Amino acid sequence: MNIFKQLTKRIVFCSVGVLLSLSLFAQNIKVHGVVKDESGEPIIGATVIQKGTTNATVTDLNGNFIFMVPSTGTLSISYLGYTTKNIPVQGRQVLDIKLSQSSKQLNEVVVIGYGTMKKSDLTGSIGSIDAKKLNEQPVANIGQSLQGKVAGLQVVDAGKPGDNVSIKIRGLGSINNCDPLVVIDGIPTDLGLNNLNMADVERVDVLKDASATAIYGSRGANGVIMITTKKGKDGIGHLSLNVNFSFQNTTKKPSLLNASQYAELNNEMMANAGYDQNPLWTAPSSLGNGTNWNDQIFRTGYLENYTLSYSGGSDKAHYYVSGGFLNQTGTVKSVSYRRYTFEANSDAQVLKWLKFSNSLALSADVKRQGSYDLGSTYRALPIFPVKDENGEWSGPNGNSLWYGSTRNPVGPTEMNQNKTNGYNLLGSITGEISFSKDLKFKSTLGIDAKFWYMDNYTPAYAWKPIPVEQSSRYKSNNKSFTYLWDNYFLYDHTFAEKHHVSLMAGTSAQWNDFDYLNAQKNLFAFENVHEMDNGQKMYAIGGNETEWALFSYMARANYDYRNRYLITATIRKDGSSRFGRNHRWGTFPSVSMAWRLTEEPWYKQNELLNDLKIRMGYGITGSQASVSNYSYMPTYNTSVYPFGTDGNEQTALISTTLANPNIHWEQVAQKNIGFDATMFHSRINLSFDAYIKKTSDMLVKASIPITSGFEDTSTTYTNAGKVTNKGIEITLHTQNLKGILGWETLLSYTYNKNKINDLNSSTPYYINQVNNSYVTMLAKGYPINVFYGYVTDGIFQNQKEVHDHASQIGAEPGDIRFKDLNHDGVINDEDRTVIGNPNPSHLFSINNSMTWRGFELSIYLQGVAGNKIFNANKIDLTGMSAAYNQLTDVLSRWNGEGTSNVIPRAVYSDPNGNNRISDRFVESGSYLRLKTISLSYNFPLQWVKIFSVESARLTLSCENVATITGYSGFDPEVGINGIDLSSYPVSRTFNIGFNVNF
Repeated sequence: MNIFKQLTKRIVFCSVGVLLSLSLFAQNIKVHGVVKDESGEPIIGATVIQKGTTNATVTDLNGNFIFMVPSTGTLSISYLGYTTKNIPVQGRQVLDIKLSQSSKQLNEVVVIGYGTMKKSDLTGSIGSIDAKKLNEQPVANIGQSLQGKVAGLQVVDAGKPGDNVSIKIRGLGSINNCDPLVVIDGIPTDLGLNNLNMADVERVDVLKDASATAIYGSRGANGVIMITTKKGKDGIGHLSLNVNFSFQNTTKKPSLLNASQYAELNNEMMANAGYDQNPLWTAPSSLGNGTNWNDQIFRTGYLENYTLSYSGGSDKAHYYVSGGFLNQTGTVKSVSYRRYTFEANSDAQVLKWLKFSNSLALSADVKRQGSYDLGSTYRALPIFPVKDENGEWSGPNGNSLWYGSTRNPVGPTEMNQNKTNGYNLLGSITGEISFSKDLKFKSTLGIDAKFWYMDNYTPAYAWKPIPVEQSSRYKSNNKSFTYLWDNYFLYDHTFAEKHHVSLMAGTSAQWNDFDYLNAQKNLFAFENVHEMDNGQKMYAIGGNETEWALFSYMARANYDYRNRYLITATIRKDGSSRFGRNHRWGTFPSVSMAWRLTEEPWYKQNELLNDLKIRMGYGITGSQASVSNYSYMPTYNTSVYPFGTDGNEQTALISTTLANPNIHWEQVAQKNIGFDATMFHSRINLSFDAYIKKTSDMLVKASIPITSGFEDTSTTYTNAGKVTNKGIEITLHTQNLKGILGWETLLSYTYNKNKINDLNSSTPYYINQVNNSYVTMLAKGYPINVFYGYVTDGIFQNQKEVHDHASQIGAEPGDIRFKDLNHDGVINDEDRTVIGNPNPSHLFSINNSMTWRGFELSIYLQGVAGNKIFNANKIDLTGMSAAYNQLTDVLSRWNGEGTSNVIPRAVYSDPNGNNRISDRFVESGSYLRLKTISLSYNFPLQWVKIFSVESARLTLSCENVATITGYSGFDPEVGINGIDLSSYPVSRTFNIGFNVNF
């Protein structure tokens, strides 16, 4: 018994001693550490966190950190571009930590349809942009920041505040709508990119080839843009504030004639046409400069943008919440844009096998633009003041040959009201069930709700020369609700440590309801009281409601053997309400393969080539973007006709289009081959892709016999057109310098060529009119939207040249000579030909990023080449045939033999047709633009810690700095169709931004 008591005491004492030792050993200690890269240079801003907790800090300018941590704890050290390292403290108070650089090319996770994947495992063509690259440009629209960032992606800036950019992927695949599908946090949507707050976007992935886009079936033919918003991360909560202020000015204003120069020109126009000259303009120089309407309509715009966000999380839940406000005034008076955004994303592991996540984006915007008209601004005569001596808006009054008919361009911007309010909700909730570590099931419910209200009011006013006799107000209410329900299984497993299989299979359902109501009333008694109830005349009322639905089965299988041989197979079957029963369902398959040569046992690893993956793929996708909801059905209009001898009116239905129950989606078959190479320890990353993209079943006008009662020009469509795009894409990322002075270069290049192969008719389509004349043509054997017109051949210098040339009605010395292309001795419509291609053959960009201690410098250049622009502004502004102001180019006009061989004579009414559609107005659209210069400074941690701030960053930048171009117009960045007609001017922007994290 005594022995047992003694043994018990010893056990107790030993246990107490051990516990005391463990207690002492587990006490917090102060750890001094330094974090360096492989070359021994300190890493600034690396995150040091006590694993399993929210206890964290970051390294200073010398890579040092001081941290209170349990002596038995483990530190996790991470930094962007480096492999995370876990270090057990083990009672040590001094740690020297070295991080190895990770291969971003191999380890980056990209977002694909219904999942994610390591970039090293991709077999298709996908371009990615992370938040850091997106935010290098302080622009209001995320679409603007995509320009030049991804090979194969063409972005054209709309210029005007609140407007969307135009985006095309791998050229124009159709003569119809070929905009890419946009997917935000897993929800396919037509929400404009201008409604997103850039500060909320984590990354953008661009799916380009069929292997990547086939998972979206009948909507993947034009490419897919996947946008992922920010989510919370493990660690303590972070409060972040972003503030930006910008000033904007037009990069170039047109140089127009002053009052004296215009009067002299008008006198010459009248004399050459045989009309009387204005007796008040016998001494044109006495008129002086007159009014510069450019100065009256343009101004310095400003932009202010604020975002406040809070994020954080643990191993069980994460959260991200943000609110944003943007206010922008345009460089054109009366144009403004205001936007409010709210983002809330969260996820929670509620049970070991059950996880919930949600995303919610709310936005509201207000667009005001008055009734500005840049065309009228350029054409307005400088001889008139802005207001007359009575304080009324001035304008032309009298002989229209002298004074014209262009209304005062400033008055309507202040008198007329034009406003659009938009409200958007994009949200989803996802439940994820884990049956095992390999098998999961996901179900997502989503909603995309949009409301927008237009309100235009035009007061009655005695405008000269044509007054507005009745005030009017137009209002429109629009609502769109789109619902989504996705259900799919995910399976991921590795067999025998060498066969990796990843599977996805499920269904997707999406349906939409849209309706609108609009009305206009005229004649309001009071200018300040113009509610619709006060309108005395009902001018028009209308409305409609439409619906569509899409149901899909989808599956994808990924297989790789020892990370060496990879294959991806995708199939989607879509059923759409937009098509008749004969063609309601379509199947869209794809397959792609890759071979990582450097993983072969026989390959000897070397410094030159670290990784090489060769890819190839083929797939079929569709596009229903050009098909309206009821295209397969006949359409009717209602009208009223007098009927019978007594003239009573009867309502009748008029058939306008024939039914086509066989109409279906346009189809694209795409082949892609490429490779990804990593060299010199990941300091050089190169991607190359070549593709052939063939569109078939493109919607074109159906050939209908006139005996059917429908003319050939009716809007009945059939699937019979064909288009081919061929191209290559190159992306090169190099790390030129490492260490204290860092220098990275990102280069992107795209070549694309398209051609129409079939239009279901040998007769071309003529589209896009300017001054009632067609500018562009669609025809077999030519690229989409080529310019079509006459070819100039200098200027007639004397009457003999006119006589010796082919018959050209109205020609006199000083007029433009046009080529007789068919050699029949007459200049007529048969002498028109293709005079330019608006589609750029080459897209390129280069971005250099340099870092030195806390400074970061980014210089970004972007451009296009191989395209033409039709400068339609010059038809009126160098025409010298009507009472419009002109560009100063006309000062070098022809006024006698030998004086000019470029600018014709000035003659009212243009009897020779000098201003007909011709290559006179076609110019090179190539340009190289210094897009952005940005300089940032990250304040030292020891400075900002005084204010309990985790990090602070100041940025100065300039957008659209300078442009090298041969284009004589205002800016070479015009619409996709290549026609420059009173386009809203691109702005040069000076910005100061500040970011602070708490």
